[in-house]
Amino acid sequence: MGRGRVQLKRIENKINRQVTFSKRRSGLLKKAHEISVLCDAEVGLIVFSTKGKLFEYANDSCMERILERYERYSFAERQLVPTDHTSPGSWTLEHAKLKARLEVLQRNQKHYVGEDLESLNMKELQNLEHQLDSALKHIRSRKNQLMHESISVLQKQDRALQEQNNQLSKQVKEREKEMAQQNQWDQQNHEINSSTFVLSQQLDSPHLGEAYQNTNVVDNGEVEGGNSSQQQGAANNTVMPQWMLRHLNG
Repeated sequence: MGRGRVQLKRIENKINRQVTFSKRRSGLLKKAHEISVLCDAEVGLIVFSTKGKLFEYANDSCMERILERYERYSFAERQLVPTDHTSPGSWTLEHAKLKARLEVLQRNQKHYVGEDLESLNMKELQNLEHQLDSALKHIRSRKNQLMHESISVLQKQDRALQEQNNQLSKQVKEREKEMAQQNQWDQQNHEINSSTFVLSQQLDSPHLGEAYQNTNVVDNGEVEGGNSSQQQGAANNTVMPQWMLRHLNG
């Protein structure tokens, strides 16, 4: 005998209800997978248990894309058929959609951080791994770009500082050269002024004429005839060497 038709009503026995839910859920997921493969259809299935646990199926393991497509389709339908948004039914439906989307986003966020992975099958885990790898590639690419930009800025600053340092070094060398020349000029001027001052003092000395006259006078008060030409040359030459002046003054 074949099985009789099961009466569609709530199963009161908690254990039987849980077993039936598990069997029917597995069958429903299997049928969703079959129709997606056989008919090349895009299928998204969402099931919540009495305890609030989520079970879902998506043929491409991307429930978000299916929900976004559904929302676009529903929005287009609402644009074609105007509805009364002030009615309680429309707000209830919109609230249910937003709540379901929020739960999906929260669940995906947990999956991205490695939590609540028990309900995922092998294909879903592989797709999650692929998404994380793609996200890591984008993150590393952005990090490398920022590092290259930072290195380029630092290199520009280093070149600017080197140029500034070279300019300062050049200015310091020029300043030192100018100071050395100025010191040399001051020293030369000081030596010239000192020599001129000493010579002027010696020429103005009152003993210079007496010493010069006494050199050509003999004991009897007469001037030697043979030295007359020398006396005239000495009289005409009023400038004497410095060593002779020191000798005469001594």
